[in-house]
This record gives sequence, structure tokens and C-alpha cells, in this order.
Amino acid sequence: MVETSILAAALEAVEGSPLLPKRPLGKTGIELSVIGFSGLLARGRTHEEVDQAVGISLDMGVNFFDTAASYGNAEEKLGPALEPYRKKCFLACKTTERGREGAEREFHQSLQRLRTDFFDLYQLHALTEVEKDVEAAFAKGGVMEFALEARKAGQIRHLGFSAHSEEAALAALERYEFDSVLFPINFTCYFKGHFGHRVIAKAQEQGAALLALKALARQRWPENDPQRQKYPKCWYQPVTDVEEARRALKFTLGQPVTAAVSPGEESLFRLALELAPGLEPITPEEQEGLARLAEDLRPIFHTDQE
Repeated sequence: MVETSILAAALEAVEGSPLLPKRPLGKTGIELSVIGFSGLLARGRTHEEVDQAVGISLDMGVNFFDTAASYGNAEEKLGPALEPYRKKCFLACKTTERGREGAEREFHQSLQRLRTDFFDLYQLHALTEVEKDVEAAFAKGGVMEFALEARKAGQIRHLGFSAHSEEAALAALERYEFDSVLFPINFTCYFKGHFGHRVIAKAQEQGAALLALKALARQRWPENDPQRQKYPKCWYQPVTDVEEARRALKFTLGQPVTAAVSPGEESLFRLALELAPGLEPITPEEQEGLARLAEDLRPIFHTDQE
């Protein structure tokens, strides 16, 4: 049976917990909560539910909200909810457009839907292939032409990208001094898939902040797993065991990461909010245990070294 609890009710369960710690966003001078609110949490919810969820999240110390034009109706739901708090939150948005014209149109649509006149962070979304995505974005008439102009005009405060391949991420970092990289930093991918090491090192070398995706991803869904219907916003099998989730989150936040953007499922967002305030640094024994666990899992991303 699909979980029917509403987002606001899920968050109320952890209301009153210690406030989330904050970390510097690279060289920007800004500090973000170590757990970010994903726009996917708002997709398909009512305005009342999202209003309450945003308010509770802010009360718990969340100041980082990340969404995208491609997240269904998330922008329409988040815009009114964030409007009263706009000065208190760091708002990030993303575009999958690679050409200037489409990106400019989508950018202004996102501004309108999110009821703001600037983005704290604007990101090239889902860079996967070097030629198709990175080179197209940087080509004449590409999205970067517009993004740099919008940054100069003050409509974009910081520029970043999200990527799902090491090759695309490294290529993007070679072409521009981005402020941030949103990338899967996950124990199964790291240990079993040999995925993420080079991007982490390159981002550190260039001073780009690391924002983590998939901290609570476990592996690819096993075939015919009956639990899959319980997590309709997860295309991967999530970590649901509390102790395993604690170690998985410790691993991700134990890397040189500013913040982990939560999964789109409210139960997993709630779990991250419960765990993050009290996390101690990961121990060598815990890392070794995660590496052993990962050997029997199927990473959602991997390099050819697997």
C-alpha cells in the first residue's frame, strides 16, 4: 500500500528536534543547513501542505531549498510557500535546457512561479554526456551565455551544475569556475561503483562547494521488490533502516560536503532531519562496515572500474 501520510504531518513528527547545523558553501561566505529541502517533496501536494511543511522546515533550521523546472508542479507549490520567507532562505533552481533561447524562457518562467526576482543558485541540471550536455551548454548560443548575463545582471547570485557522470562533471569543472557541484555522493556508489572520487577531488581543487545527491540511496531496485510501491518518488531502493541510514548519512556528510539534498519522499526527509543534528564523525570501523555492505549491493551509478 502506498504511504498516504502528508508531508506536513511527517515533519511535525520531528518538530522540536535540535536545529540543523550549517556549513560554508565553498568560497561564497554563505552557510547552508546540512540537509536541503528538495522541490520533489512539494510535487503533487496541496498548497496548504507545502505551506506548513516549509514553515516547519525553517523552524527546524532548514535554509536551503532546491528545485527545478522539471519537477512537475513543484515550482507552483513552493513559490507561494516560500514567498513570506524569501529573505531567510537560499533558493536554488535548475534547468535542463542546453540552448540559450530555451533556458532564458524557462528561467523567467521559474522566477515567476517561484515568486522571486533572483535565484541564490542557478544550476545546469543533469549533465550526463560531455558532447550532448557540457559542450552544448558552453557552445555559442548555449545556456551559459544567458546564465553569465543573468549573473552579471544580479538575477543569478551563484552558478552551479548537477551531474550524474564523472566525465560530465569533470568536463564542466574544466570549462568554468562554478560555485557548486550537485553530485551523487553515496556509500554504495563510492565503494562498490568507484564513483565520485575524482569529482570530489576536482571540486576541492577548484574551491567549488559540493552538494550531495542520493545520500540515502541504497542500490538499484531489486526486481519485483514489493517495497517499491511504498516509495513512488524514488527510482532507487532507499536506505530505510535507521542505523544504516545513520551510517550512510555520516558517510556523505563526512566527505567535504556542504549539504545533502533530501530524497523526494517525505519519510526519508524526516529521517534525515532526525539524524543530522546529532551525527558524530564517521569512524574507520563504520567506513569499513559500509564498504563491506556495499560489496553485496548494486550501485545506482558506477565507473568502468566496477
